[in-house]
Amino acid sequence: MGAEIRKRIYVCHTYYHVYIACLKELARREGKEDAGKADLVLSKMSNDFRSLKARAQVCGLFGAVIEFDEKDYTFFPELVELKKDRGNIAANMLQRIRFCRRYAELEAPYVPVDFAQYQDIYVFCDSDPIGYYLSWKKIRYHAVEDGLDCIRYRDTARDDNRGHFALKAFMAAQGLIFIQNGYGKYCIDMEVNDLSALDHPIDKMVEVPRDLLTTRLTDADKDLLTRLFIENRDQLAQALEKAGESGRPKVLILTEPLCKDLAMRRRLFEDMIREYGTVDGQEAVIVVKPHPRDKLDYTEIFPQHIVLDGFFPMEILNFVGREGEMLFDRVVTVFTVPSSIHCARGKVYLGAPYMDRYEDPEEHRSVTNSSFTVTRTTPENNSEGEKKE
Repeated sequence: MGAEIRKRIYVCHTYYHVYIACLKELARREGKEDAGKADLVLSKMSNDFRSLKARAQVCGLFGAVIEFDEKDYTFFPELVELKKDRGNIAANMLQRIRFCRRYAELEAPYVPVDFAQYQDIYVFCDSDPIGYYLSWKKIRYHAVEDGLDCIRYRDTARDDNRGHFALKAFMAAQGLIFIQNGYGKYCIDMEVNDLSALDHPIDKMVEVPRDLLTTRLTDADKDLLTRLFIENRDQLAQALEKAGESGRPKVLILTEPLCKDLAMRRRLFEDMIREYGTVDGQEAVIVVKPHPRDKLDYTEIFPQHIVLDGFFPMEILNFVGREGEMLFDRVVTVFTVPSSIHCARGKVYLGAPYMDRYEDPEEHRSVTNSSFTVTRTTPENNSEGEKKE
């Protein structure tokens, strides 16, 4: 007899991915569908999930929770050699075919589950090795956008395949090479938040608005998510309570692993706090939420400010206060899209123009639709207005 077909599995590379997987499973539970029949894979390639696995195993949303020691291509010396430019499109494409096949073959020993056992496979960021592996094994799967509207800001499929893109997309559709975000032969569809925001939507892209997944959450759902992602809820509550004690405005700074030079990264966030840490002429209480992949120690850099634990998705901050409560007067980011933060009155997205001050613009030229934007939310009507400056 063949192996039992299991319902669903989610392959996640970040805390945000796990958060979206949870929202999708909570929606199934609300609809009395086959909730709890999904497994969860946590790739260790780019994130430290710390104790999340243990909490996910008992949260009630998943069956098995499996760690994946996924390997970047640089782990295999022969693949590094196959990435070198051979000087012409024909030679490069032949090498690309070999690279895609060999990458999957070398990755296979590290793949922890038999994906052929699953009815539906959801892969966040299929540009990672798992996409190559599933394509090589001819296993069909659903791709899910890496971050909220991330393709609007960087279309990685097109950017990673500049030059003769139409030819490369055709070859990917035939299964000869692999391209992420819906171009691969074995990708069933590509789930995005907002199709209208994309410059180059394709037929395989399907729209699943994230707000529809969050507005249906009950208080019990929010409590479940908070318990799942926050390792020390009391510590977070105390930090936010401290932020509100002075009666001063509160500004949330979201860090990111920007600038390879850590001294320059430090300078960037020091400048950001100096420039955006005042609200209506009053010096604000600064709350720093580090990115999980940001290796700077912000408690050491900013001992005068409140630094949160970075190992949870920023969206969880929406659930730690009272319903409709504005925890922050302003949230400030560079490339992290802040539209899913609903606990701040104002949102500042700085984008590429700001980054031009800290690194060669060529380093982030692939980031598009990233002009300086300020979005303000008024407490009276909770509506958003946008101002470009």
